[in-house]
Formats: sequence, structure tokens, C-alpha cells
Amino acid sequence: MRINKLFNPQFLIPLLAIALRLIPGARTVDDAFITFRYAQNLIAGNGLVYNPGEWILGTTTPLFAVLVAAIGSITGGIQAPYPEIALVISAIADAMSCLIIIRLSTNLGYRRAGIAAALIWAAAPMSVTFAIGGMETSLFILLMLGTFYMHSTNQPVLAAFIGSLSLLTRPDALLFLLPLGIERAYRIFRSHNRRLPLAEIASFVIPVLIWTVISTIYYGDPLPRSMAAKAVAYHLPPEAGIVRLLQHYATPFFSHLVFGAFSIAIGIILFPTLFMIGWWRIIRDRTCIWPLAIYPILYLLAFSIANPLIFRWYLTPPLPMYFLGIFIGIEVLGRNLKSPLPLAICGIFAFGFTLNGWALHPDHGRDRPAPKMAYIKLEEVYWQVATDLQGQIREDQTLAAADIGVLGYYTGSRILDTVGLISPESEVYYPLPDEFYITNYAIPPDLIHEEKPDYLVFLEVYGRNGLLMDPRFLDEYELINKYQTDIYGSDGMLVYTRVKQ
Repeated sequence: MRINKLFNPQFLIPLLAIALRLIPGARTVDDAFITFRYAQNLIAGNGLVYNPGEWILGTTTPLFAVLVAAIGSITGGIQAPYPEIALVISAIADAMSCLIIIRLSTNLGYRRAGIAAALIWAAAPMSVTFAIGGMETSLFILLMLGTFYMHSTNQPVLAAFIGSLSLLTRPDALLFLLPLGIERAYRIFRSHNRRLPLAEIASFVIPVLIWTVISTIYYGDPLPRSMAAKAVAYHLPPEAGIVRLLQHYATPFFSHLVFGAFSIAIGIILFPTLFMIGWWRIIRDRTCIWPLAIYPILYLLAFSIANPLIFRWYLTPPLPMYFLGIFIGIEVLGRNLKSPLPLAICGIFAFGFTLNGWALHPDHGRDRPAPKMAYIKLEEVYWQVATDLQGQIREDQTLAAADIGVLGYYTGSRILDTVGLISPESEVYYPLPDEFYITNYAIPPDLIHEEKPDYLVFLEVYGRNGLLMDPRFLDEYELINKYQTDIYGSDGMLVYTRVKQ
């Protein structure tokens, strides 16, 4: 290999991205284990289900689940190392995303900005955390960037096909697919030849149609239940979503870890301004690129209006285009000054702030460098609970919980999901009275009384003002274990068993 290729950013940055995901190793978050259990059941011949025999679509990422199952089927079957499989998929996906960011920016005429954005993406805690966390985030972003790149290089058939795969990976892909569809329809309408682009339409429609037919036959509905369940189960103030997102957009490089709240006040003006300068320059020269620029804006608006509970992985998808817009804006200013120094200096500082979001020796999990936000203390408590329950729960018994990933994956028992992601019977018990909530979630006492699960595992804070004050529950269930934890202000993790039949 030539020496210049070894120092080519298109080689070094993707390699760095892979290394920064393999070094920490798997730090799997609870939701990822839900997908892994779907994959296990698919391999076992039970279908793409969570509880065998219950055709409920509780995963929002069927494509990722099938991909994990496909690899799992040749690396150990139902005993395959699913966290490691997901980690490798994500590491490769993020490496490819870095490469696409560089090529996309080169195509747009701002290669240096793309190198800076790709370098930050390789090390960004928001990127690495959910790659090592087992989530579909990295695959989704790769498909999104692939769609954008094919659009920017005037390859609409490939853009349509990759876009359809992104929709099967996460339904919020519609936030960038709809603008792209509008742009393509406008271009076709303005062209002299207004014939329908049948190959382009088929490339998008066929994969989506296949999944729609299959999911409708088996589940009765192509939409995952988790979307509706989360909308009613969690208790949030109306401004929660927009406040969290604005804080996120104000601190893309984790400068708040160095400068505190002051950096949020500066960042909420500085970074969106640079973003707008960068993408405005691009759109002025290439109007068809506007869907790429508007995506982070649409994402903020959509999630602010919908106001779901903002899980940390919800914050990741808009970042590649946000990073790229910011660095293009800096490069534009540098070109006006006829100097590359502004981009170089800002890139170095941004990378330094980003690395400050890492810990050389995390206070839990493996003693390997990892992002500080790769927090899995709750998962470790659930793993201990699941380990202790193994062998106690019979196949005909049901375990109820609000966080079902680790518990379901490691116990293998039938799960009653009190949030309702894979248990539609839970949804009718929400919303609960305001006084039931200490944090953003509470377990409905009526659900437990009527469904009568054999075991119940929950953080004390989920039941403090409701379930634990219900005389029916206290009469029917007995506390058999308490695990010390203060997560979310909880007084431990509680394990109850039903004693009154």
C-alpha cells in the first residue's frame, strides 16, 4: 500500500471509527436486548416475535433485527453473541458513514469541512455510545447518509432503494424521505420529459410493500406498537422535548463539559448560525441539496411537537448533517478570509472537546476507555436480577417489568411489558393520575391486579405513589428481593412474587 494512502483521511478516519468502537467493547443498553430477543425467536422458528406465540410488533427496527438474526444464525444460533454482533455491524456502519461524509462534502466542494465532520463523527460520544450499545442507530445513519449521497450524485434509483431500507430500519426516516420525495417530484414536474420514473418508484416501493404485506398478515398492522405505547405511558411536561433538543443542538461537541452552562448560552446562537451559513452557501449553488440541509431542522421540530420521552439515541440521527453544516460554515468564513486556519483551529478544538466526553477508566462495566455517557448501571442491576431469577421462573409463568430488555433476554421467560411495547393490554391503563408520577413513568396498579403476573421487577420510584400504596397489590404480592440502586431517585430495585392466587 502506498504511503500516501496510509495517510489518506478516507482510510485513517474510518479505521479510527472502528477502533474507537472495538476498544470499549459492548456496553449494551436495555432496548437493544429487545431486538436481540426478536432475533433469537426468529432463528428458533418462532417468527419475529418477542413472546413466542404472541404476534406483536414491538420493535421499531425490523431490518436490523433480521440482519442480526441472519448473522446470529451462522455464529451460534440462539446462543450467538448478539451484543458483539451488533457492535461489529455498527462499527462497520460508522466507518462507512465517515467515508460517505468525506465523499459527500467533496462532491459539494467542501472536502476539508467533510474531513473535520467525519473525524468528529468517528469519536463523538453520541455516535460511539449507541454503536457499542447494540442499537440500530449506526445502521440507520449509514442508510440515511447513503440516501443523501446518492441523491447528491444524481443516482435516484439507488437513493430510492437505500431510502426504503432506512424506513425499514426506523420509521422516523420519513423526516428526510418526505423532503427528498418532494424535491424529486418537483424536478420531474419541471423537466421536459414528465414520464413517471418507474424504476425509481419501484426501488422504493417494493421493499416497503413486501414488509407491509408480511407485517399486516402476521401482526395485523405494519406499524410497531411501541410508538403508540410510548406516547401514552410516559408523563412529560409539554416543553420537555424542545428544551432537551435545544440543549443538544447548543452542545454538539460537548463543550459544556469544559465550560458548563455558559457554553450552552453561546452555543445556541453560534452553532445554528454556522450551520445556516454553511448550508445556505451550498443551497445557493445547488438548490436540489436543500433536503439535506433541512433535515436537522425538521428533526428538531418534529420531536419537539410530538414531545416523546427523548431517549439518548433519539438525539443522534441529525448530528452528521449538523456537524457538516457547522464545518462548512467555518470553511466558508475561512475562504472569505483566504485562510484555512479557522477550520483547522475549530476542528482541533471540537475534537478535543469531543474526547473530553470520554473516560479512560469508566466507574462501571469494563475497565476500558469509553464515552462517559455509555452508562449501563441500570442494565447491570437488571442483569443481576435476571441471573438470580434464572431457574426460578417456570415456562408457564409471567414476569412483568417496565424495562424488559435485559430481563427478557437473560431469563427467557414470558414478559408482560407494563409500558406496552410488546403487551398491548397495558396501553388501556394509561394515562395515570399525575400524583402517581415521581419520575416520567409509573406502573398502573390496575394492570398488575387484573393481569396477575407471577413475578414483578421494578424500580421503587415507579411504584412509590401508586402500586406500592395499593392494598390489593400488597395483599397479593410479596417482596422477595431488593437490589441497592438510586437510579432516577429510586430506593432500590424491587422483586415481587405473587403469593395469593
